[in-house]
Amino acid sequence: MTFLRFEDPWLLLMLLLVPVLILRERAIASAINYSSLASLKSVSQHRSKIKAIIPTVLTFAAIALFIVAFARPQEGRKKTEILSQGVDIILAIDTSGSMQALDFKKNETQVTRLSVVKDVVAEFVKHREMDRIGMVVFGANAFTQCPLTLDQNILLSFLDKLKIGMAGDATAIGSAIGISARRLKDLKSKSKIIILLTDGRNNSGTIPPLQAAEIAKTLGIKIYTIGVGKRGKAPFLVDSIFGKRLIYQNVNIDEEVLNKISEMTDAKYFRATDLKSLKDIYKQIDLLEKSEIKSLDHSEYKELFHYFLIPGLILFLTEIIFSNSFLRRLP
Repeated sequence: MTFLRFEDPWLLLMLLLVPVLILRERAIASAINYSSLASLKSVSQHRSKIKAIIPTVLTFAAIALFIVAFARPQEGRKKTEILSQGVDIILAIDTSGSMQALDFKKNETQVTRLSVVKDVVAEFVKHREMDRIGMVVFGANAFTQCPLTLDQNILLSFLDKLKIGMAGDATAIGSAIGISARRLKDLKSKSKIIILLTDGRNNSGTIPPLQAAEIAKTLGIKIYTIGVGKRGKAPFLVDSIFGKRLIYQNVNIDEEVLNKISEMTDAKYFRATDLKSLKDIYKQIDLLEKSEIKSLDHSEYKELFHYFLIPGLILFLTEIIFSNSFLRRLP
């Protein structure tokens, strides 16, 4: 980054004296008395005024340039070196069939749980510029949707492509933790975390959730768990012989297991029942897992005073030459 600065900016206050000196000079000039006006009648008044003002303009322009030069203008170049200890984050997101429940509202319109989750997670990602973030999707199966990356645009594009049922309709929480832990286990970072979001209970996969959490604990990985959805029956839009209609079904979240997973890994469990609470949860996690960002500023300065001093000297010498030649004043 390039910028202009003055080493002694207080000297620029002297520029305020220039208008005062100009007014004083004009007052003195208007007070000059001539013994006879006969010699001036033959001189063009217009040309006389121009010739009379030229030395004054040259003198005070030179003074202004000298003042700027003495203030030592400098061109600065600033380089910032970022030294950060980021957090490696895996977003494990449930896309099972129950995520199509319409118990969340966005702009007063009922929307699916997954739709709200995508919006909130996108905001969370945008606030983590210094962190590597990846994404694991799970349903009946679990797979890596996006490997760990610093490129937010790539991650957000993968997030936008999430669809309900893309990994099956069941819920494999243990498999999701296992895949996420595998992505993080060999990385050297300040902190490694998994943010696992689900609206159900483990009913698929080959590894139990608590066993997977134990493995993550030995690898130094924290698992923040989020249960999403209102308590009780949730509305679902289904096809019937009469067209689309709403039905209500119970969707049970295994809060006990989710809470144990977080406790085992020194993290926290959260429950989101509406859009606001879901946003607050991701804000809390954002505060709990901050990246350490340090910056070193390197600045170099190039002196520019000669760009003002030399023109000032030229104007000053020009004024002396002109005043003692064809702009010479009458005694």
